[in-house]
Amino acid sequence: MWSQEVPPPHFANVIELLRIVAAVASGLLISAAIFGSLRPPMETAAALDQSSLLQAGLDHIDQGITVFDRDLELVGWNRRFIELLDFPPALVRVGARFEDFVRYNAERGEYGPGPVEHLVAERVRAAQAFVRHYFERTRPNGQIVAVQATPLASGGFVTVYTDITDRRRAESVIRQHSDELEVRVSQRTAELRAVNEELRKTEERLRLITDAIPASIAYIDRSMTVTFANRRYAELFGRTSDQVVGRSIKEILGPRLFSRLRAYLAPAFAGRSAAFDYTHTSGDGEVLITQNVLIPEVAEDAQVLGIFVLCLDITAAKKAEGALREAQKMTAIGQLAGGLAHDFNNLLTVVVGNLRSLKNEVDADLAEEYIEPAIRAGDRGVDITRRLLAFARRQPLEAIAVNVAHIVTRTADLLRGSLPSTIAITCSVEASPWSAMSDPNQLESALVNLALNARDAMPRGGTLTMGVTNQTFPAGALFGDHPVTGEFVNIGVTDTGTGIDPATLSRAFEPFFTTKPFGIGSGLGLSMVYGFVKQSGGHIRIVSEVGKGTCVSFLLPRAHRIPQVDTPAQERPRSRGRGELVLLVEDNDDVRLVIRRDLLELGYNVIEARDGVEADGLLKTVPDIKVLVSDVIMPGGLTGPALAARAREERPEIRIVLITGYVDGEDGQAPRPENVELLRKPLEKEQLARAIDRW
Repeated sequence: MWSQEVPPPHFANVIELLRIVAAVASGLLISAAIFGSLRPPMETAAALDQSSLLQAGLDHIDQGITVFDRDLELVGWNRRFIELLDFPPALVRVGARFEDFVRYNAERGEYGPGPVEHLVAERVRAAQAFVRHYFERTRPNGQIVAVQATPLASGGFVTVYTDITDRRRAESVIRQHSDELEVRVSQRTAELRAVNEELRKTEERLRLITDAIPASIAYIDRSMTVTFANRRYAELFGRTSDQVVGRSIKEILGPRLFSRLRAYLAPAFAGRSAAFDYTHTSGDGEVLITQNVLIPEVAEDAQVLGIFVLCLDITAAKKAEGALREAQKMTAIGQLAGGLAHDFNNLLTVVVGNLRSLKNEVDADLAEEYIEPAIRAGDRGVDITRRLLAFARRQPLEAIAVNVAHIVTRTADLLRGSLPSTIAITCSVEASPWSAMSDPNQLESALVNLALNARDAMPRGGTLTMGVTNQTFPAGALFGDHPVTGEFVNIGVTDTGTGIDPATLSRAFEPFFTTKPFGIGSGLGLSMVYGFVKQSGGHIRIVSEVGKGTCVSFLLPRAHRIPQVDTPAQERPRSRGRGELVLLVEDNDDVRLVIRRDLLELGYNVIEARDGVEADGLLKTVPDIKVLVSDVIMPGGLTGPALAARAREERPEIRIVLITGYVDGEDGQAPRPENVELLRKPLEKEQLARAIDRW
């Protein structure tokens, strides 16, 4: 497929470069492959040997290649082209017409139904336009072939055929093709100007392909001079290829970077391959992380002639790895925090419940001196566990369509009376703000937490700004380092305070992490906001600059329903029980004892069960049960919501109250039947009474 004539010796570096690229092609996402068959005129027997070696190497490329001239006659190809598209070898020859290949495909049904001559003429006419094009074609046998054609400056085009069947079906390989193959042809040296026109065309085609590869490629000779560089390699340093070739690698890299990379260059020039990553600032100021491979070119006498440099931009991959590690860390901390909070809720239920009962049994002075401080401490513990549950995304949420703008402006008005007068509060709301799916009470609590943090960051005063905007993210968009798609309401809280340094910013959402003096703040404010936003299906980010201020913004999913209007609840006088029988289901003995005592004091009779299975049996055998009070999460395989569903099915009139330390689910919604009250641990006797009395 190659002619008997090959490029002269000074062109050997470029040809050898293509051989190395073919060897590593399977590890790169190549937008255009190396073409296989060009036929320049014969020169020498040595050149023929070199041509045969090059052809053998190119035939191992896993992509098919063809080159057609301006007359649409075949100039070059490789073996993979024939194998991939199942063309008969007799058809593939120098001078074969493009029309012959199209007709062969049309006759065997590759283009679907239709008159053969019409199908052929249509494709020949399109090819004669000599425009760059890319398409993917599914063959009758189910094989999917990507076809990418690039016109050449002198006429004709190079076409790359890639079998992408597995990639498309598995959807596991990044689809990446260069949007355009840039044509930058220049006569580089006086020697190249002396080469005849056919050799110049060959070099043009080779450069087109190397520039299209999504990797930075260069060759450094033994004198440490760059003798070849593709477009991407030159752009790493803000230069063109012509500005790189012929210069020393030390000059290109700069003294600082060269001293860092010398430790990798030395082994490569000693004949050993080297691989490493390093961070580099490109010519336009962008920080890039590159993965690099240095491959020595060794002559027959074992002398190293130079090294090939292959660089891949892995900046996006490294950022994704960092985001994943951060998410995994926060998830692990959340699971730990949620488990601890659930256990503490049970403990606090026992402690606070017994303290409140004890308070009624002692004289007022003793209760004031000893019991009340203990109850207040217990209440603070309750608040901490709820914040932990918020961070762990396991707090019960009552998500409804809410008017976010109304909540933000109302919160800003409330803050004006409580924050220092040195802090100016402004509110910026979109003209037609969307509503969002959220728990209004938790949203207001999150805004207050962020405002208090902003206050602490502005000890000498400043400006606190709360904003609401509508925001639509297309597929593939990022919010911070996280991919986001869809419609959201963006809520931002911005201050002009001291700002946060990067080290502190990386830990801002961790529970109990705080930079405030000991005893001031629990370190759970931002953690609670983080958990609330994530549990609501949203996203959060912090942007801060030391000395200038901080902006915390978070997204909540847009609600396509009319927001509910706040209406004050009508408080009914609570009535006591009249001896109705209550089935109390709780696996923790101490918690069950406290709730049982509360129910007895409220005037109810109580029977108890340790788990859902035992309770289900009692419901079926004791017809006098009027009220069911059950924990949500219990051993035995029958949870509180499942027990409630069975009870409602068998006894539609039964009153049901569920009690939870947290909700087992990412969305924070307890899966329970309609008309079932949900209370949070630890609960007060009055809450329990109101929940039963609502029936």
